[in-house]
Amino acid sequence: MWSGPPQPEEGLPTGPSAVSVPWKNLGPSKGPRESPGGLVEASASRKEAQAEEHSAADPLDVSRLRSSSMEIREKGSEFLKEELFKAQKELKLKDEECERLCKVRAQLEQELEELTASLFQEAHKMVREANMKQAASEKQLKEAWGKVDTTLFSEFQAWRASPTLDKDCPFLERVYREDVGPCLDFTVQELSALVRAAVEDNTLTIEPVASQTLPAVKVPTVECHNTNTCALSGLARTCHHRIRLGDSESHYYISPSSRARITAVCNFFTYIRYIQQGLVRQDAEPMFWEIMRLRKGMSLAKLGFFPQEA
Repeated sequence: MWSGPPQPEEGLPTGPSAVSVPWKNLGPSKGPRESPGGLVEASASRKEAQAEEHSAADPLDVSRLRSSSMEIREKGSEFLKEELFKAQKELKLKDEECERLCKVRAQLEQELEELTASLFQEAHKMVREANMKQAASEKQLKEAWGKVDTTLFSEFQAWRASPTLDKDCPFLERVYREDVGPCLDFTVQELSALVRAAVEDNTLTIEPVASQTLPAVKVPTVECHNTNTCALSGLARTCHHRIRLGDSESHYYISPSSRARITAVCNFFTYIRYIQQGLVRQDAEPMFWEIMRLRKGMSLAKLGFFPQEA
């Protein structure tokens, strides 16, 4: 191996005429210097050896690649099978849910059809019953018109043309004589007259008996503060209500029968006041029959027929 620039041989002159030529190191040498032909052969040998090594390594790499590819395919196949199984399971659950919802829908539709049919039948039945009642009412009305005193209806029509609370008019004079007077005719005449005047003036108050009552005044032979005696009839009755006349602070205890009679008359006067004020907008016939119903209520109360809650 070369370790420096060449030294001058012995016997050769050394001096300024000698020219120093630079030396380029081409690399290490593994042995004695070879000729160019030997170098070419050595390079070819090395290439052949490397080619043989590469050719020996190629089958092993291919085998590894094939094994890796098969492993990847197997894992991919297993993954796809698992995903397919999950998808099939979810699809089955969805199919079952759809089937259940279809059954629920069919059941609801059937129930709705049955309910619609039932409602239709019920409505048809109600309409038929209403028509039958209307026909019966019209028949009764015609029969009643055949029995009604035409004079009474004529008096009502004359009063309705110019409504008034004057009891001297023929219509109200008849009602006073036949219904109002007898209904408010109690045993205690003095108090009966006061009650009748208060009803006509719409100043009478009826209220339930409270636990603590105000002091009451006396009328002849009757103790008005006694809740076990009616102030109007003088009979021993349990009194659940009391009356007050106008602005007076005095109260009179009355029995259920007396209360029913006073209430029946008050209902009649309330209705004819509504007619006078123009609050009742009906034809003459319905208005007349309502007055007849109120007169009937006064007659029943006068006879002692009244609701139990009175």
